[in-house]
Amino acid sequence: MNGDTRCSSSENNSIASSERNDADRSDAKMEAASGPHFSGLRLDALLSPSPSTSAPPSPSHRFPPSPFDSSTSSTLTPNQPFVIGVSGGTASGKTTVCDMIIQQLHDHRVVLVNQDSFYRGLTPEELEHAHEYNFDHPDAFDTEQLLECMGKLISGQSVQLPIYDFKKHQRSTDSFRQVNASDVIILEGILVFHDQGVRDLMNMKIFVDTDADVRLARRIRRDTVERGRDINSVLEQYAKFVKPAFDDFVLPSKKYADVIIPRGGDNHVAIDLIVQHIRTKLGQHDLCKIYPNVYVIQSTFQIRGMHTLIRDQGISKHDFVFYSDRLIRLVVEHGLGHLPFTEKQVITPTGSVYTGVDFCKKLCGVSIIRSGESMENALRACCKGIKIGKILIHRDGDNGKQLIYEKLPKDISERHVLLLDPVLATGNSANQAIELLIQKGVPESHIIFLNLISAPEGIHCVCKKFPTLKIVTSEIDHALNEEFRVIPGLGEFGDRYFGTDD
Repeated sequence: MNGDTRCSSSENNSIASSERNDADRSDAKMEAASGPHFSGLRLDALLSPSPSTSAPPSPSHRFPPSPFDSSTSSTLTPNQPFVIGVSGGTASGKTTVCDMIIQQLHDHRVVLVNQDSFYRGLTPEELEHAHEYNFDHPDAFDTEQLLECMGKLISGQSVQLPIYDFKKHQRSTDSFRQVNASDVIILEGILVFHDQGVRDLMNMKIFVDTDADVRLARRIRRDTVERGRDINSVLEQYAKFVKPAFDDFVLPSKKYADVIIPRGGDNHVAIDLIVQHIRTKLGQHDLCKIYPNVYVIQSTFQIRGMHTLIRDQGISKHDFVFYSDRLIRLVVEHGLGHLPFTEKQVITPTGSVYTGVDFCKKLCGVSIIRSGESMENALRACCKGIKIGKILIHRDGDNGKQLIYEKLPKDISERHVLLLDPVLATGNSANQAIELLIQKGVPESHIIFLNLISAPEGIHCVCKKFPTLKIVTSEIDHALNEEFRVIPGLGEFGDRYFGTDD
């Protein structure tokens, strides 16, 4: 027994000594994280700088334009996918959050794109000093290829994503990951918010915020188990590169997030709310995903039926006016719902207190002559005694010069304005009217533009110039034809409504 006891004691002493040595080495690795740090791509660039190791120029100047830029707005696909960016520190739980979103959106086509797939393969020289290479630096990724692949997915094309081997630090040369067009694209990675070109592709940006100690523990477990590294190399890399890169690149990009999720995948409430928001957006028109200031009233069979009637070239004038007035009334009511309100309490006939809201008092309408005048009756029916101004925009000859006549309330700068025009086509006339209102002192955010149908080109034209103005419409049509008429459209609305189309 004594011999066994001595042997066990010796083994325990040896193990304890080994553990102390490991702990000392680990502490030494971690101490580096608290001192001056390095944020370049390669550590040797700091030790012996040379032109060949200097960081390349910012890739943002080489990126292709965003598909939401005005120059490419006409190429938007009929079914624009909803793009979600998920960022956060290393091992913060980004993948877990993505998986939970995908599981809850099981009835939609969802694809996950990992930024890690776009790591640049190391050169033979860099492989010899892989421990001095900063894999958490923005230039470690091929952002140009990432943008190219995302652009194809957004336009409805299938792509082959590269597969990166973290043990060899190289991309696979004979295999790719096939990704098809989807309803939702989730782009996940530590630096997906760093570059503006990538951010501009996103409809929603989520930052997963997890405690640094938790992230480090997860990274140690992941890199030792899944990537075949020893704990000391993991801690050394964390101290030299991972923590400094988080402080310099990842954390500052947190300000771009629309939603911040504390505790990552453990925050079920936040993820449920995000999924609900995504489902709402998926049910919206594509342009409503791009421009949050565009509102399309919820379509019903009644609304579709009325649109079918007024778009029919064989409908009688009486029926055209009747169903147009019904649709206009719905649009006006929806537009009024976007006005500010104040809480108000009243006493009901039963003697009870009812807490409701009080309507906006400072309000007026402005119709763009002459089609806009068709919307005045609905506005007067909803708002008793409302003041209504007039704007006439006339094209003079072929040079496109526009002459403007206006008659507006003197105190219009103090009012919220409902701008009335049943058809938004190119947006040029609307922009002229909006500019006039702003010149008269009306804040852009106080203008609500109401129309029956809108062309995508007109929405782009107005929203890009006036991003805080609201547009409320009942339907968004396909496009403009060569004659700048809305297709499928409903013809010359003013002539049909006022009976001057004969």
